[in-house]
Amino acid sequence: MSKLNANDKFLDLSDYGRSFGRFFAEQLKETRFTAIHVTLLFGISGLIAIYCILNQHYILASFFIILKSGIDAADGELARLKKMPSYTGRYLDSIFDIILNFFFLATIGYVTSASIFLLLGAFVSIQLQGTLYNYYYVILRNKSVGGDTTSKVFEYKTPTALTGESQKAVNILFGIYTIVYGIFDKIIHFLDREAYKVKTFPNWFMTLLSLYGLGFQLLIISVMLPFGWIEFVLPFFIGYSVLILALIGIRKRLIS
Repeated sequence: MSKLNANDKFLDLSDYGRSFGRFFAEQLKETRFTAIHVTLLFGISGLIAIYCILNQHYILASFFIILKSGIDAADGELARLKKMPSYTGRYLDSIFDIILNFFFLATIGYVTSASIFLLLGAFVSIQLQGTLYNYYYVILRNKSVGGDTTSKVFEYKTPTALTGESQKAVNILFGIYTIVYGIFDKIIHFLDREAYKVKTFPNWFMTLLSLYGLGFQLLIISVMLPFGWIEFVLPFFIGYSVLILALIGIRKRLIS
């Protein structure tokens, strides 16, 4: 099942791992592997990338960062193939993402002897960028006929566990999710309170917005590392945040 109907599909520059993810999920369809196992696997790939950065094996680090993006696409695909969507998987995926994002940047900051302020600035920036992308994308998914609605526009209430998952696990993961993502969600919602009223977003706008998708952010890092530009990664993502206001301005002026 696709996250969007045919009319709402767009060229997602951050979703380059989807083909690999779909292929990988197909291989696991008839096995005992679940989407959560795949989520744990992309976490391992991310940790290997961090180890490689620490040891300045930047080509290998880039490989495992890209592999992480491909495996990341597979967990949702496997859940849909097995018809086993879950809030446990949805929140665990997001929690792993933010933890890995922080440690990717922290490791880069350590290797380059960057200040804590530069590190935190880059982390806040990369999360706000990703939150803007997710905010508009989830709105589109929820309004798309037949689209995926596991993710909600406003994550204020603990959802009821779906078949096959524990309500206790959902409660715990939702609590962690709201703590680590809540402030970023509130900031983006404050900047564009009326976005959820939009009937749909044009495909060109979503493609432009996908420059802020996590996959594209990681692709930027994976390109900068082997070129020897590691010291520019943190300042780049701070400067890259200028597009946040530009994209919100485009939405408010041209899309209603």
